[in-house]
Order: sequence, then structure tokens, then C-alpha cells
Amino acid sequence: MFDFMNIMNKVKEAQVKIKETQAQLVHLTAEGEAGAGMVKVVVNGHRKVVSIDMDESLINPSEREMLSDLTIAAINKALESIEIKIKDEMKSATEGMMPNIPGMDLGNMF
Repeated sequence: MFDFMNIMNKVKEAQVKIKETQAQLVHLTAEGEAGAGMVKVVVNGHRKVVSIDMDESLINPSEREMLSDLTIAAINKALESIEIKIKDEMKSATEGMMPNIPGMDLGNMF
């Protein structure tokens, strides 16, 4: 039989730990690049672009479309990378806090 109060306490502990970890995600960063490193983008764990660095050779009006494409590609790569890091952080933060209930994976909730 389940100890309902114990489970509820574990849920509350997990909620606190998740909020603490979410607040720290701003310090987590990931980089994406495109065009063999000609465009580099850094995003944080709140999925915000922190910086964009472009090779000077790209900054000319005739290369505007290529610059846009490379910037979008670098941002998307950085966002994909940060998603993996966020899931790892959240999984680590909640590991062992809840009983092993099939189908309930707190690490994949974010």
C-alpha cells in the first residue's frame, strides 16, 4: 500500500527542487554555429539568444539573404542543444525524489 503522505511530501520536495533548478537555467548556455563557424549564436536555459557573432566577411548588403539563413540555422542549432541540457539538468534535479511510478518521468516534463 502506498504511503500517501510520503508521496505528497516527495511531490512538494520535487516542486521546490524544480523551481530552484529552473531559476538556475539562466546560467546554462549552449552554442550553435553555421557556415563552418562564420555565424555563432549562444542561447541560455531560458531559451533566449544571448549573443550572435558573425564573421566580418558576411557583413555586406549583397550577402544579406545568406547571412539571414546562417543566423537562423545557428539559432536553431543552439536551441536544440540547450533543450538537451535543460532536460539533463531537470532530470538530475529530480532524480531519486519520487518513487518509480511507470510512465511518470519528471525529467521529461520540461
